[in-house]
Amino acid sequence: MGRWEPNARGRLAKAALELYSERGYEQTTVAEITKRAGLTERTFFRHYADKREVLFDGSDILKELFASAVAGAPESAAPIDLIAAGLEAVSTAFVDRREHFRQRQAVIVANAELQERELIKLASMSAALADALHRRGVAKPAASLAAEAGIAVFKVGFERWIAANEEREMSQLMRESLDELKAVTAGG
Repeated sequence: MGRWEPNARGRLAKAALELYSERGYEQTTVAEITKRAGLTERTFFRHYADKREVLFDGSDILKELFASAVAGAPESAAPIDLIAAGLEAVSTAFVDRREHFRQRQAVIVANAELQERELIKLASMSAALADALHRRGVAKPAASLAAEAGIAVFKVGFERWIAANEEREMSQLMRESLDELKAVTAGG
């Protein structure tokens, strides 16, 4: 591919994930990523702060989807229903991308530094969700609890979605995971 071809960011992300999967995250250099993508290291650093961030590029989009869904839910919605709206919205970012996320997750699981970054991303999502809930009138302790529960549901639903033989849509798995949380908290 030539340097003038479009979608440099996407090409870099694809090359990085391929190389991380083939060689391992730690064994892959930015130079190798850019060579595979047909771009320069300078181009890489215009798009990403470091090679780790290639895997976490969509974090801000997920936070925005969660927050927007909470903000746009009906005024009468209970906190758990606000979480449900957020989970449904976030699920749209994963449509037709299951294999990409299976591959991404395998890279993350194999590296402690990336696992730590994933936890930071999830904590940031929880904080954004708690803030969105609070802006909707949910008291701070309850907003934080609901947000943490929502992120736990997201994690469980995501792990189910990327499982080897899973074929159901992420939104369905999110709803099922939320229903299981409701049953657990209701004592059922």
